[in-house]
Amino acid sequence: MNFTSLLSIVATLFLLLACGYICRRRGIVDEVASKRLSTLIIQVGQPMMIISALATADFSYENLRDGAIMIAAGLCVHLFMAVLAYLFCAGFKDPDERKITEFSMVFNNTGFIGFPIMEALFGAKGLFLASFYVISFHLFVWTWGIAILARGRSDIRLTVKKVFVNFGSIPCLIGVAIYMLAIPFPGFALPDFITRFLGYLSNLCTPISVLITGALLATRTPRQIFGSAKIYYFSFMKLITIPLLVCVAGKLLGLPHDMVLFLAAEAALPSAATITMFCEIYGLDAGYASQTVGTSSLLSLASLPLVLKGAEWLVGL
Repeated sequence: MNFTSLLSIVATLFLLLACGYICRRRGIVDEVASKRLSTLIIQVGQPMMIISALATADFSYENLRDGAIMIAAGLCVHLFMAVLAYLFCAGFKDPDERKITEFSMVFNNTGFIGFPIMEALFGAKGLFLASFYVISFHLFVWTWGIAILARGRSDIRLTVKKVFVNFGSIPCLIGVAIYMLAIPFPGFALPDFITRFLGYLSNLCTPISVLITGALLATRTPRQIFGSAKIYYFSFMKLITIPLLVCVAGKLLGLPHDMVLFLAAEAALPSAATITMFCEIYGLDAGYASQTVGTSSLLSLASLPLVLKGAEWLVGL
């Protein structure tokens, strides 16, 4: 694994977070702009990022098999993390805080931050596997994720339509369909102008989502950000305990070492910026959501390299 590239990317993300924070403090990004940008990313940028990642991946039957295995492994990891998060959050009294904390523990920034980090750690193969892993993320976020947020709310409902028709699953289906066109049409590739179009829009995701998180973090006081015992408990469980437990589980199941390290790296990523955007849209506490995302993103600067070193040691036992 390339730790030098990892540190460079995480530092870049930190600067984007700081930029968003400053923009909110100076009034460049206000509440209305933040909500509209959140909608833009969820409804336009994120779908295009998924389609672009899958549609431009190199096709081979071996890669197709590896992709299918990664989707199944991703679903298992998300289920495992969902059980752990449910147990770890049992002591939260405030229902909204519990929902946001539990969601943030389960769902990592597998796309916006995960793609560049997996590529930095594992090369082109890491990016390819991450593009399939993100399918499991979207299958889970639009089912269990919505179910978490819907607790105690009559206006947020998990329906069969939402499970299959949403801004995550539909792009995944489109991306896989384009990827598999190489079976009946060997050597198939999208025209350059379409690839460029998808790339331009997907490139919006990482900078804008991290800027939004930084802007929302600016709505919290420094004491709220750094003086809360809850946020440190959350961060410890999220960034250290859960990924190491994923690593141990993978080793006990006899998974290949490279796969265990990849899944541990995915589990060690900071919380998905999706929670801040969902909170903006559904009227939940977006400030607290940005605190879970922002704090986990800041602390992951130190935790991610340490956890991955620990994971390498565990798989080598």
